[in-house]
Formats: sequence, C-alpha cells, structure tokens
Amino acid sequence: MAENSKPAHILVVDSPYYAEINDQLVIGCIAALDTAKATYEKVSVPGALETPLAIMLGYESGKFDGAVALGCVIRGETSHYDIVVGESARGIADLALSEAFPIGNAILTVENRDQAVKRADSQGMNKGGFAAKACLQMIKIQEHFEQES
Repeated sequence: MAENSKPAHILVVDSPYYAEINDQLVIGCIAALDTAKATYEKVSVPGALETPLAIMLGYESGKFDGAVALGCVIRGETSHYDIVVGESARGIADLALSEAFPIGNAILTVENRDQAVKRADSQGMNKGGFAAKACLQMIKIQEHFEQES
C-alpha cells in the first residue's frame, strides 16, 4: 500500500471444522493484519469447499482489497480429501487470477492432526499469519503496477 493510502480492508474467511486448528490460524492472521494496521471482516463457512464462494461474494461487494482463506483438510480414508483439497485450491486460484484479487491461502492440507497443529500454531509455523502477510504483499504489488499504468 502506498504510504498515503488508506489501510487495506481484508476479508478473512475461515472454516472452523477443526476448531482448535482454525482458532490458531485466525489468531495468527488477525495478529498479522493488526500489525500491518489493516482492517478486516471475518466470516465463517461450513467447510473448505465453501471458501471460494464466500471470497467471491466478498470480492463482488467491492468492500475488500484482498482476502485470506483459513481452514484445514486432514486426509481421511476416502478420496473425499483429494476432491476438497483440489477444488478449494482451484476455486481460490481461479478467482485470484480471473479478477486480479489478492488472496492469501492458509487452507492447510495435511496427512494428520499433528501436522495441522504444528502449521497452525500462531507461535510456531503460523500459516495464518503467513497468509495474511502474503495477501498484503500482493496488494502492494498490485498497487505498484496500477501506479505505473
């Protein structure tokens, strides 16, 4: 963001299917947004598959400069994992690319709960904070190119 511009306003979409993991992702994300003095609104969706639609609705509202997707998908015994992981990632990427809308993605895709806890920990790997920072960095890059044209 340019120094004289208003703070970024971010849509945070979380999927609290795994509440303990989701809570850590949200804590890390919000801390990073607060540090950057960004404003945000948070909405919760039932699962990772619903995340792209929630982000698209936020984008279409015109209220947001970017979005952060938070959630967790843990591999189970069926192919459902592969469908959820692939389709949620595809939906988020398609929206980011088709609309040039910055999205930080911290939908964790892991083999087990231990991997998820380690990645979500706001005092550890802090993937929620990383996704927020990625979104904010992409907003800066977008503004850089808009200023050049």
